[in-house]
Amino acid sequence: MADKPIRADKATAVAELTENFRNAGAAVLTEYRGLTVSQLTQLRRSLGKETTYTVAKNTLAKRAATEAGISGLDELFTGPTALTFVSGDVVEAAKGLRDFAKANPKLVIKGGVFEGKAITAAEVTKLADLESREVLLAKLAGAMKGNLSKAAALFQAPLSKTARLAAALQDKREKEGAEAA
Repeated sequence: MADKPIRADKATAVAELTENFRNAGAAVLTEYRGLTVSQLTQLRRSLGKETTYTVAKNTLAKRAATEAGISGLDELFTGPTALTFVSGDVVEAAKGLRDFAKANPKLVIKGGVFEGKAITAAEVTKLADLESREVLLAKLAGAMKGNLSKAAALFQAPLSKTARLAAALQDKREKEGAEAA
């Protein structure tokens, strides 16, 4: 395959796909057999602006993945394949694909690439089950704030104890002074 010359239009398509593979945070391969054009349009809209859904020939997509330095996808390039290139939030795109596949069982998630490594369809589903980035960051901030509050209370405790001890000693001296008088 590598020693055959390819036509200019195919070379352009491979270059574009290669660039998409390199620039995307993740890519998910799906089989779209049986979906209508309106359903595919609905899927593209549901994925958002930072995600592109592209139908490509398997040979061209396989060559582009190889040129982008991605391995482990060759067995996924069978049947009608569409590529989802995610440049934004990977979890949101995975959720969009999962939800659309639930509503339209003809969309089959085959697998994909995440951070340069091949992942299975089950791993794509695991990504979809994660909470969004904003929720995870909010939980992290809450946990950090709680730990900081505990640390502040811990550091403040000796000072509070010293102040209470001084007040108790002063009260004791006042009582002793009143009894002596």
